[in-house]
Amino acid sequence: MTTPASVPDASVDDHIREVAHLSGSLLEQLRRSLQRIDEINRTTHVISMNARIESVRIGAAGRSFGVIAEEMDGLSRRVADTTREIARLADSSSVDMSGSLARLERDVRRTRLTGLALGNIDLIDRNLYERSCDVRWWATDAAVVAAARPGSSAAELAHASRRMGQILDSYTVYFDLVLAAPDGRVLANGRPAQYASAGRDVAAQAWFPSAVRTPSGEEFGFQGVHASVLAGGERVLVYSCAVREDGRIDGRPLGVLGIVFRWDALAQTIVERTPLSEQEWQRSRVAIVDGGGNVLADSSGLPAEPIDFAERGTLFAGTRGALVTQLQGRAYCIAHAASPGYETYRTGWHSLILQAL
Repeated sequence: MTTPASVPDASVDDHIREVAHLSGSLLEQLRRSLQRIDEINRTTHVISMNARIESVRIGAAGRSFGVIAEEMDGLSRRVADTTREIARLADSSSVDMSGSLARLERDVRRTRLTGLALGNIDLIDRNLYERSCDVRWWATDAAVVAAARPGSSAAELAHASRRMGQILDSYTVYFDLVLAAPDGRVLANGRPAQYASAGRDVAAQAWFPSAVRTPSGEEFGFQGVHASVLAGGERVLVYSCAVREDGRIDGRPLGVLGIVFRWDALAQTIVERTPLSEQEWQRSRVAIVDGGGNVLADSSGLPAEPIDFAERGTLFAGTRGALVTQLQGRAYCIAHAASPGYETYRTGWHSLILQAL
């Protein structure tokens, strides 16, 4: 598993926690100082009592000791009253400050993590929108259209394979491009030396019938994240489009073009490069999931179990938000952002950041 990227500095809520720690330390130092003042004041009070006793013992000559003792008593009471007032105000201010810092930390964490979650799913939507454009464009390529015609020659199929290979040389986000006949038999692919796809039956793979059903070349088919035999078992997305006569969007369907996208190269990179601090990465997990919580990409690897928690339905019902809940006996802040969509495309997936508190 790739180690998630981290930013060297602490996050904003890390700094808030540091401020809370410093304020607690200052309060503790103040309490210790007040204790020392109280101790000094008790010593002053003892001295005052001794002065009063001495003034009584020596009679009229000690009258001045009595005056001093009385003043010292008054000073001692004022010091004691002031010390208690300072302690009371400090305790009250400490409670108020702790509450304010806790609310600030909570709000900053939720806002920040929700923003990062939105950034992740927005990047995916924008990137995959381009994939839906690619397949509709390449399905009109002259070489692809010629190879899809009934009775196409071996030379036309070889030319289409070379043409798809040239596309792949420039668009390295794909494992392969695959051209299938109306019956689902693969006619040609762009990487025949790597993937022996020609002759394979793909009629039962979801991307094929979803493209066959489209009414025009303006629409496309799709199959979600899966391990594909067309890419040696790698996890892929497949976008598809009907190849139509003369490359016209309203032409008669001749076959289907499928483009096999490198899903992990996009999604794992995005989740693992989420800009969290080093401290946060030690207690955070970043994931992309579908509506059922099934994991599509995960900074901690690819566990088989869906991400599930009691409030998932409520959280997923909104466009974005965050909450605190219990997972495996530990409190977590879970930030969420739903797929916002880009142009005409929307994955419908969800971005999550789970951070232990």
